[in-house]
Amino acid sequence: MSGRRLLLVEDDLALRTGLRETFGEEGYDVTAVADGNAARELLLTRHFDVVVLDLMLPGRGGLEILRELRERRLATPVLLLTARGDESDKVLGLDLGADDYVTKPFGLRELVARVRALLRRPGVGAGHDDSSVFHVGAAEVDLGCFELRRAGVVHELTPKEAGMLALLFRERGLAVRRERFLDEVWGSEQFVGPRAVDTHVVNLRNKLEPDPRRPQHLLTVHGVGYRLVVAPEGGG
Repeated sequence: MSGRRLLLVEDDLALRTGLRETFGEEGYDVTAVADGNAARELLLTRHFDVVVLDLMLPGRGGLEILRELRERRLATPVLLLTARGDESDKVLGLDLGADDYVTKPFGLRELVARVRALLRRPGVGAGHDDSSVFHVGAAEVDLGCFELRRAGVVHELTPKEAGMLALLFRERGLAVRRERFLDEVWGSEQFVGPRAVDTHVVNLRNKLEPDPRRPQHLLTVHGVGYRLVVAPEGGG
């Protein structure tokens, strides 16, 4: 379980601090925020393996965040923290796509065990998101059909382009090295170098970006590789 990325969204400082320390001791890479707006920004720009989400938050509430997450077809497991007696919120949360919930007050061992159980579910892999359809800005990417749809135009994706987008989406917000593209997308193919990655990025930008000369989503990380920004930085 070591190294799994966990987003903790809880506005109570004492509880947030305690949970951050607890999950940190369990080996999770914990990012903790206190309000819904910050949580939304992180979920749209970075990859997390699991989210622990309080329902009652400043800014966007937990249910609103969950609804948007599932509307964008992001399959990140979500465990809700609910107040005792909020039966309707629990039901609505599960209907919206929450994977589990824990009622306050709760035991730390139970919460950790429930998160661990979510990550053991089939199809939930370290650093992977199994969504085959996802949105990048105004574009919809359908990896199953090898298509990218933007502004009413359907662009076909080559297998290499689809593989690159799948990897970038799993690691959204983080830099992906050229060498990793070669290892995971090109595999054992010989005589392929970093220039092949750069060429495919140019082609992807032509399909993905409103203005390929000023990319907002598929960004260069100089000396390293590329990273995917699902929502333009500084955007809503």
